[in-house]
Amino acid sequence: MKFIPDATQGPSITGYGPDWVEVNGEKHHSSIIVSSQGICRPWACTRFEDLTEELFQELAALAPELVLFGSGSKIRFPHPKWISPLYSARIGIETMDTQAACRTYNFLSGEGRKVVAALMV
Repeated sequence: MKFIPDATQGPSITGYGPDWVEVNGEKHHSSIIVSSQGICRPWACTRFEDLTEELFQELAALAPELVLFGSGSKIRFPHPKWISPLYSARIGIETMDTQAACRTYNFLSGEGRKVVAALMV
């Protein structure tokens, strides 16, 4: 699916497929972090089973209002211990499949919200 990005300061998700996410026209075939504050970088998590508390601490350090966790092709909820750094920092987290997280990120970013999408591809 292709998107037409809203006017936003940060990167926009411009497309996605079963094994890729496109940010500002550049395809990524591995997990990434996208932030409305201007960040688009790899996320060191290739499989759901590789998730750790440290990976979510990395997201908390970005200090967003909300983290959108795209868990891949199906919804899989992270263990509460893994997301404790977000809870401790009073940062919200929403879990959804990666394609839904892409759509939601663009919507919230377009509203000017401080949002981070952690997308497993």
